[in-house]
Amino acid sequence: MPSTLPNFSNSVKLKYVKRGYQVLVNHLFTFLLIPLMAGILLEVLRIGPDETLKLWSSLRFDFVQVLVAIFLIVIITTVYFMSKPRPIYLVDYSCFKPPFTCRVPSSTFMEHSKLILIDNPKSVEFQMRILERSGVGEETCLPPAIHYIPPTPTMEDARSEAELLIFSAIDNLFNKTGIKAKDIDILVVNCSLFCPTPSLSAMVVNKYKMRSNIRSFNLSGMGCSAGLLSVDLARDLLQVHPNSYALIVSTEIMTPNYYSGNNRAMLLPNCLFRMGSAAILLSNRSKDSRRAKYRLVHLVRTHKGADDKAYRCVYQEEDPQGKVGTALSKDLMAIAGEALKSNITTMGPLVLPASEQLLFLFTLIGKKLFNPKLKPYIPDFKQAFEHFCIHAGGRAVIDELQKNLQLSAEHVEPSRMTLHRFGNTSSSSLWYELDYIEAKGRMKKGDRVWQIAFGSGFKCNSAVWKCNRNIKMSTDSPWADCIDRYPVHIPEIVKL
Repeated sequence: MPSTLPNFSNSVKLKYVKRGYQVLVNHLFTFLLIPLMAGILLEVLRIGPDETLKLWSSLRFDFVQVLVAIFLIVIITTVYFMSKPRPIYLVDYSCFKPPFTCRVPSSTFMEHSKLILIDNPKSVEFQMRILERSGVGEETCLPPAIHYIPPTPTMEDARSEAELLIFSAIDNLFNKTGIKAKDIDILVVNCSLFCPTPSLSAMVVNKYKMRSNIRSFNLSGMGCSAGLLSVDLARDLLQVHPNSYALIVSTEIMTPNYYSGNNRAMLLPNCLFRMGSAAILLSNRSKDSRRAKYRLVHLVRTHKGADDKAYRCVYQEEDPQGKVGTALSKDLMAIAGEALKSNITTMGPLVLPASEQLLFLFTLIGKKLFNPKLKPYIPDFKQAFEHFCIHAGGRAVIDELQKNLQLSAEHVEPSRMTLHRFGNTSSSSLWYELDYIEAKGRMKKGDRVWQIAFGSGFKCNSAVWKCNRNIKMSTDSPWADCIDRYPVHIPEIVKL
């Protein structure tokens, strides 16, 4: 009777097998080229230098042939460089740090909620349960108008908050870069919920006395993914306007959006959203290639499920046992999953090595032709990126993406710590996360970072940046006074 075959899964380190496959496929051209070059070199050595010179001299070219060849080379080179997109550089960025006086610890938040919603104890209890599981820390901030009992937000208060957030971030950015307001050619301001007249972009232009021919844009109603939409718009404009600077401001104004009713879907933002803004300076000037922090590599926009499902309650009703249901509703998570899948499908071929693309292709073919129940292969994006910035929209969003993309705890650390320290700052959260990576000293020259933003609609937008130089934490970083305390352990439930 034949002996039992050994269990190869135990005797062979499969991770090394996969690593060998990756090296072989990703460097297949090199492996094929080396034997070819070695064969040519051996043949040259065999026939000797005299025969080689005779062979070269036998190849005669007349003047016309040489002239045509040079002309074709010049034409092809010119067409190539003219059709090539202009490189877009991220010169620098600045994140707003809220003043300590605006801090809202969980105990203060709940005490105010009890006083404001005194006639609706179930809504108070709901907010408390959400806050306990939110992952939001004790140092997040809300604007002054919301600290009153009851809150009395006015248009003037909202404008004051906008001026504080936007002007502080821009002032800091101008100080860091040495850029003057007159140097800005393109201005893009995105704020989803506060859309006054005159617009926020007009407010910036008037404040800094920018040029009369500046191209200014104000984006609203696009949710937390609007930050990368602004980058996309600025990129398109920089492609057609050479030697230009683009200033992007991403923020969300909380003052007019505090909710004191009993609709749970609308109570949720009270628990998660906090003050925050970021100012970003982009350039297409070649002279900025050395001093810029990053270069934009890819940007992908995906819109899925733009219907009622995307706007329904993001948290479910309580179950019969009195526990809060799953963090995000099934409808919303399904839409988010579809948007992420579409984004990955588009982004994958642009960034993934050949080994991962082949595995994905083989799995797709097998699923279509042989077994429809075959589990789809999730590409290993850790081979394409060193860092990940996932929108800090909530603990459930971060958990879901960590699971789906098979990321480690360190990869999602910037998102979790940003949610803990600053809360959900909407479209600016990605820049707080990038600042966290820099503050930790993890960003090195050549590193690639993937920013993933989710927003209403439903949108999943992502951008890939490549680091131009080793980056250290700046003294004016919002993390400067607390980075030594992070990362911190965030319990599943913090009893209030």
